[in-house]
Amino acid sequence: MITYLVDKEANKMAFDYKKEYKEFYMPKNKPGIIEIPKMNYIAVRGKGNPNEENGEYKSSIGLLYGIAFTIKMSYKGTHKIEGFFEYVVPPLEGLWWQENTQGLDYARKEDMRFISMIRLPDFVTKEDFEWAVQEATKKKKQDFSKVEFFPYDEGLCVQCMHIGSYDDEPATVDLMHDYMKANGYELDITDTRYHHEIYLSDPRKCDVSRLKTVVRHPIRKAE
Repeated sequence: MITYLVDKEANKMAFDYKKEYKEFYMPKNKPGIIEIPKMNYIAVRGKGNPNEENGEYKSSIGLLYGIAFTIKMSYKGTHKIEGFFEYVVPPLEGLWWQENTQGLDYARKEDMRFISMIRLPDFVTKEDFEWAVQEATKKKKQDFSKVEFFPYDEGLCVQCMHIGSYDDEPATVDLMHDYMKANGYELDITDTRYHHEIYLSDPRKCDVSRLKTVVRHPIRKAE
């Protein structure tokens, strides 16, 4: 897949989800089993080749960051969020699937469907999100109606840090599945549980061989 953007306004003292929750964002580059708790996200749904210029995926990223930074900077305005603390905007994430396919066929990027998303701090309510959509729409004079408040309860997963090109992810996925099976689990990709990627590198600034992507698959105990 593809991603951009880091939080350039990050304060060194701000809460950084990548550092505070390393088990979710900085796993080792070998597979492991993990239970992921329910989290809230801002999300945009779409389809098509993620590398396509002016495609739905690249458009979704701009929409997400417009809302993410409106919420992050809200403390400087009149809208006060209860429990707010300064934080670094968490990394871009993506849930990916193809119709009638378990897993992903990387050769058929045009058939990909996605939910592009960014984690929200726990203190952000749906009402705060709705305020941010209205505020961003007014200030940026842009349509943010595609952005949704998206709770996701991911549950039991196998995950691994993938280093390198997105197109080389199948080799990492194979390692994850071998580890999963060896430990008594089976794949549980469904209509509500997806191939999940978390993008830790900016491909515009990082050599493709050094790109870091967390790859995560839902699993269950083998019957």
